[in-house]
Amino acid sequence: MSNKKHFQISQQAVEKLAVRFGTPLLVLSLEEIKKNYKVLKKYMPRVKIHYAIKANPHPEILRVMADMGSCFDVASDGEIRTMHDMGVDGGRLIYANPVKTGVGLEACRSCGVRKMTFDSASEIDKIKKQCPDATVLLRLRIDNSSAHVDLNKKFGAARENALALMQQAKEAGLDMAGIAFHVGSQTVSADPYLHALDIARELFEEAEAAGLKLRILDVGGGFPIPEPKVKFNLPEMLRQINARLDEDFADAEIWAEPGRYICGTAVNLITSVIGVTERGGQPWYFLNEGLYGTFSGVLFDQWDFKLISFREGEEKVAATFAGPSCDSLDIMFRGRLTVPLQVGDLLLVPSCGAYTSASATTFNGFSKAKFVIWERVKAEVEPVAAVGRVEMNQSVAQAVK
Repeated sequence: MSNKKHFQISQQAVEKLAVRFGTPLLVLSLEEIKKNYKVLKKYMPRVKIHYAIKANPHPEILRVMADMGSCFDVASDGEIRTMHDMGVDGGRLIYANPVKTGVGLEACRSCGVRKMTFDSASEIDKIKKQCPDATVLLRLRIDNSSAHVDLNKKFGAARENALALMQQAKEAGLDMAGIAFHVGSQTVSADPYLHALDIARELFEEAEAAGLKLRILDVGGGFPIPEPKVKFNLPEMLRQINARLDEDFADAEIWAEPGRYICGTAVNLITSVIGVTERGGQPWYFLNEGLYGTFSGVLFDQWDFKLISFREGEEKVAATFAGPSCDSLDIMFRGRLTVPLQVGDLLLVPSCGAYTSASATTFNGFSKAKFVIWERVKAEVEPVAAVGRVEMNQSVAQAVK
């Protein structure tokens, strides 16, 4: 099972919002952001959450997270300065990009960011020169082929090199404080986390035997959100991870860097069919949002978005869905089963808050989709009894499979 309750607006809300604001339109629920944050704190109360803002840096999300006491995972000088300009103290940020730019380290100095990760000897030298008082965590590589996005293909020190790198960081005068890992995005089982914790426990013990007392463990992100055809039991998964943390790391400070889990379910997209044709015996539906916009997650996040139509009928038409640009690459889905659609039809795309608008562009002169905050408009577009938090296995419309 999964965490079935998630943010999804009704047909009535879709239609009224489309008339009022036009499409494409992104509807952001700040209450969903708060709910997701509270779930992690409930099941892992010791964890100091660092929201990975790359997943969705919308200012309203950042402000809500800051107000709730969250810390932040930043990966660039731009993200560091964004949080600084919002008044968030540098002590609440971790520069979690294992390979840093010079301007990123300069931003750390000017904005008071002292916590950061590394996974190579060259990084130690860079940090020593520009941030000699830094508190550092070694980013450890954890193989997890089942992850939706395997971040360990690019980052992480090998297990056999870990102790030597930590000793080198200490010898360089850095505050060598702990270990960080990331099991990969959209991990739907506790097993990869438990495997990583086993390795981390071994390294904590080896480091202590070598005269290096570690005090921080960063378990990264990867916590899953609902998606079609994927089942998981999030509470049980978090309970298992938390139990192991209490058992093996009772004296350590525990950090996490969730991104998708915090924002993924908090945004719905409303898009319109702007063109209909037929090619190769298959209908093609052109939408006013595509790969260069919110659907950028199809390319950059390999995400299989759910499309919901409000037309009645059987979902037996295999169709191609394309975006509005003049680039032939701008095709999101091929062979998607749907009811027949017409120009002007509205489609709802739930759970599109992560790695979507964050990677959208204005290619070909198309504007990025507008945002509205759900809690500020819902009273005008939807009765109180129809608040859009629905069961995943219920549908207010016919879903494209």
